[in-house]
Amino acid sequence: MSGIYIHIPFCRQACHYCDFHFSTNLLNKTEMVQAIVRELHERKDYFQNKTVETIYFGGGTPSLLSDNELSLILDAVFQIYKVDTQAEITIECNPEDLNSLKLEFLKSKGINRLSIGIQTFDNTILKYLNRVHDSEQAVNAVKIAQSLGFVNITVDLMYALPYSNLGILQKDLETAVSLNVPHISAYCFTLEEKTAFGKMVKQIKLLKNEDIVEQEHYELLRKYLEINGYEQYEISNYAREGQYSRHNSAYWFGKHYLGIGPGAHSFNGIERQWNISNNPLYIQKVLKGDKAFETETLSPADKFNEGILTQLRTKWGVNAELLKVSSNADLFKIKHNEILKLKTSGLINQTETHLYLTEKGKLLADGIVTELMV
Repeated sequence: MSGIYIHIPFCRQACHYCDFHFSTNLLNKTEMVQAIVRELHERKDYFQNKTVETIYFGGGTPSLLSDNELSLILDAVFQIYKVDTQAEITIECNPEDLNSLKLEFLKSKGINRLSIGIQTFDNTILKYLNRVHDSEQAVNAVKIAQSLGFVNITVDLMYALPYSNLGILQKDLETAVSLNVPHISAYCFTLEEKTAFGKMVKQIKLLKNEDIVEQEHYELLRKYLEINGYEQYEISNYAREGQYSRHNSAYWFGKHYLGIGPGAHSFNGIERQWNISNNPLYIQKVLKGDKAFETETLSPADKFNEGILTQLRTKWGVNAELLKVSSNADLFKIKHNEILKLKTSGLINQTETHLYLTEKGKLLADGIVTELMV
């Protein structure tokens, strides 16, 4: 399986919780689209005639692309690469960008999965997050998409948000579930020092949620979604009836993917590549035909660590046998002491071939991953 990730660095406004924002007023979208199309052509041999099974427009706000701009990119993908007729084609979008005309166009271009960034249905917190949409727009966006035949929809939520509480989170979950979407992604709010929220914490204008608050919100989220038929197949992702994100699942299982656009990463099983993050420099280099990415050949240790990092967060756990094939390292032997300690602490379960996080372990996943790396 192979997939294409197309990073679109356009945002309508700077968000308090994100340090990666580019106003469309300050960025030449035409040149960026030209560069993305040019890079698609330049990387045409990356998959060596493999069929592309997933296409993902993400990062920033791809729904800010005009119909013509999105067509230029998608048409290039289909012209250059062999795309499966049943490919999963996803676009990340904001509720305020979705109306009947926009959605009908997306559907006409073969886009069959929407990832809608709602974050919360609480209007007060939405304003505080500097989001343009309100709760009514969020609900209507989902309903309009469903009325036009979009079935594969994921709603993105955040928990442990500043000034939120368990009551607000409960209402968010009730609203999301009532929309009957097959997939919900839920991410813990985190602070970065350079963002507006990070600076506000330093100035004591905003109190950071303590770990206990994050744990309480996470437990409510997990239990409520489970009761309502959503399976937690990855720490931050919940799906009904096995309707997993095929694109994200490919990342977690080490499938090959090609990243297009500034800051995008690629992986072919042997090398990892990452594009220049600086937008003007990316555009300049690509349009000149210069190399706009760096490459790193993965060592056995890199492959081992990557397997731990990506697989342990999933319901399928780490497959020690496959990890040994790719990295020539026996997880159960070289990490015997660490595994024993984690099992004794009730953080992981072990079978003859796999390691899994327990419910308790999911709360400490990052630390557990670090312990198991070489």
